[in-house]
Amino acid sequence: MKSNILKSIRITLVLTVILCVIYPVFIMFAGKLSKGKGDGETIVVNGKVVGYANVGQSFTEPQYFWGRPSAVSYNAAGSAGSNKGPSNPDYLKDVSNRIDTLLKYHPYLKRSDIPAEMVTASGSGLDPDISPEAATIQIKRVAAYRKIDEGKVEELVKNHTEGPLLGLFGPSKVNVLKLNVALDALK
Repeated sequence: MKSNILKSIRITLVLTVILCVIYPVFIMFAGKLSKGKGDGETIVVNGKVVGYANVGQSFTEPQYFWGRPSAVSYNAAGSAGSNKGPSNPDYLKDVSNRIDTLLKYHPYLKRSDIPAEMVTASGSGLDPDISPEAATIQIKRVAAYRKIDEGKVEELVKNHTEGPLLGLFGPSKVNVLKLNVALDALK
């Protein structure tokens, strides 16, 4: 029994060193090799940080592309989903209100044309990206409110569409903040 206790203590110490020292240091150095040097990719306009590319922001003005709704109002300190299921009346009311808002600003759409991501909040509440389809349905609105050619806005969406990681992992996506910053730069 004494030998088992000593083995257990040795394994615990070895795993503690590996998992609490070596692994975090490795991850820290790997992060320093990434965009933003491990601090996140900041978006800077005229020398001022306007946001982070990996954290969603609220855009509600009709001249901007809208991101995925957030159950926590894009507050990173309270990152979470709403935990309301599809049979919850409050959840259904929220989704219905979001659909009504989308149809109000996009009268050319049918309910069946609305991507689910545009009316349902994400698990983290901080999604910075939308699908190319979600961006495409907004082109007409954004172009009309900004009084610019739809083709220019469509080209901007295409230029800001990122393919799957390494061409294999995940879906194509459009970062809403980067797209809106580029949209403002069109002036």
